[in-house]
Amino acid sequence: MTETAPPPSPSGAPPPSSGPYTEREHLITENLKQIYDPEIPMNIVDLGLIYGFEWKGDDVTLKMTLTAPGCPVAGILAEEVKLAVEKVPNVKSATVDMIWDPPWSPDRMSDFAKRQFGYA
Repeated sequence: MTETAPPPSPSGAPPPSSGPYTEREHLITENLKQIYDPEIPMNIVDLGLIYGFEWKGDDVTLKMTLTAPGCPVAGILAEEVKLAVEKVPNVKSATVDMIWDPPWSPDRMSDFAKRQFGYA
């Protein structure tokens, strides 16, 4: 079965969840806005690279993609994302799951990023 990511919100972040993880997901998203794609001068949230979260208690799996499957910094970026997620209070551990379906496209970018790059 192929998992599809929900459409991005205007902020580029995954749609907000409701329930016990809402505040943690907000804090995670804020931390991830400090991480920039090494080849594109924009943070990974506004680029639309974050597809969502899966929780098991206080452990989270972050689903994300890259702008291209052959990105040479995939491993380094995944580790940076993992560390940023684990800085959030009440997150015991984080796993970064790189997914490629659906593939990233400029449509996933936030309205802000689209304006910066002339898409809007």
